[in-house]
Amino acid sequence: MTFFIALFILVMQFLWQYVDDMVGKGLEFLVLGELLFYAAVQVIPMALPLAILLASLMTFGNLGENYELTAIKAAGISLPRIMMPLVILTILISIGAFWFSNNMLPVANLKMYSLLWDVKQAKPELDIKEKVFYDGIENFSIKIDEKDKESNMLYDIMIYDHRDQVNKNSNVTLADSGHLQFSEDKKYMMLTLFNGVRYDEKATMEKRRLRDRDIQMFRKDRFKEQITLVEMEGYDFSRTDEDLFKSNYKMKNMAQLQNDEDTLWMERSQYIDEISRTTKNSYFVKGRYAHRKKNKDNSYAIIDSVAAINIDSLFATYRPEQQMMTMQGALRQAKDSKRLVEEKIIPVNQKENFIRRHQMEWHRKFTLSFACFIFFFIGAPLGAIIRKGGLGMPVVISILFFIVYYIIDTMGAKMAREGVWIVYQGMWLSSFVLLPIGIFLTYKSATDSSLLNADAYRIFFRKLFKRDKHDLVEKDKS
Repeated sequence: MTFFIALFILVMQFLWQYVDDMVGKGLEFLVLGELLFYAAVQVIPMALPLAILLASLMTFGNLGENYELTAIKAAGISLPRIMMPLVILTILISIGAFWFSNNMLPVANLKMYSLLWDVKQAKPELDIKEKVFYDGIENFSIKIDEKDKESNMLYDIMIYDHRDQVNKNSNVTLADSGHLQFSEDKKYMMLTLFNGVRYDEKATMEKRRLRDRDIQMFRKDRFKEQITLVEMEGYDFSRTDEDLFKSNYKMKNMAQLQNDEDTLWMERSQYIDEISRTTKNSYFVKGRYAHRKKNKDNSYAIIDSVAAINIDSLFATYRPEQQMMTMQGALRQAKDSKRLVEEKIIPVNQKENFIRRHQMEWHRKFTLSFACFIFFFIGAPLGAIIRKGGLGMPVVISILFFIVYYIIDTMGAKMAREGVWIVYQGMWLSSFVLLPIGIFLTYKSATDSSLLNADAYRIFFRKLFKRDKHDLVEKDKS
């Protein structure tokens, strides 16, 4: 029950996020159902930890509220022994969640995102409003004064045809009435008009001024009925080949992620080598030249210029204006080299970003499964401590813990994605924070601590206030 509650909440979040892309496009219920099914499958790894947290809280809260947990402990059975069967069940659920994340989730992501892309690309259905120009049809502007929703008839129609790129307002059609119809595949629109007139005014390509009446053609046609067939693009829902989306890191299992990561590292190394070679050739090698030195036997030897010439001594022989020109030239060359390196480092940064995203997805398959294990050790002892069952207090506490987990996980993922932290540090941050909390709560519950017992705090503060009052009385007597 708790799993389906969590699943419903997360699917509703998906709907709120993409409702604008789905409404008003005339999608079939089968397409919407398929999209919601893949969205539900896609959020299962996130719903499982929340469901385990809520279920463990409710179970042990009910046991504590009805004093059944106290009776079991009185029989000599400790809390860790009571939790052991559920620990084994949680481990099996975590293993199943990992298998699901590695094998089923990439397929669900591929199906969902490819279908969501097709839904986004589909154009909304025609919704021509009264007394307002409608430009939802490419190269056409339509205005009507009245629309009969029962018969789908349009009255007092004005249509601007903008297909003439030279003079976009040269073709205007006025009609008393008419109606629109689409073909079954929504690739063509048939516009039927009654009792109207069509004005067609054209200008030549050489002179586009409408004032030149001598080179201007004008035509006026009256009609009782006119049928126009317009080709529509994007109004028919079509499915895209899913292979186009397989390169995304969310559509890969661990083996594919590791293989693609190795390929990205190789490509990055190639870019680094190319930058090093280009920079060396354009800057360091440019400053070296062959220098001939005459030997005693009148032969010449080719030696390195840098080793043969003292640069500082050579610079000191220049006049001040030559020194200034040399320094400006060196500065300009350094700036050009820096700009060259910055331009060539962009693909390297992109490869590093892809590598980090692949690593994040690889770690995410473990972190979401491990979260099921952590949330059980938070929910079970916490339920035993607060001793409240049902859907009241457990739901509140579960939502608070899940919000904390989600905020920490989002912050860690952002740090890892931007390269501020090492990837495993960012992805496992939420587990590092919540695991000690689970261990602490389990210890407190196993030792029958009054950590979250409201009666214990009430008695403590009552004694504290009574002691303060007694001290004040003794002070007044003295």
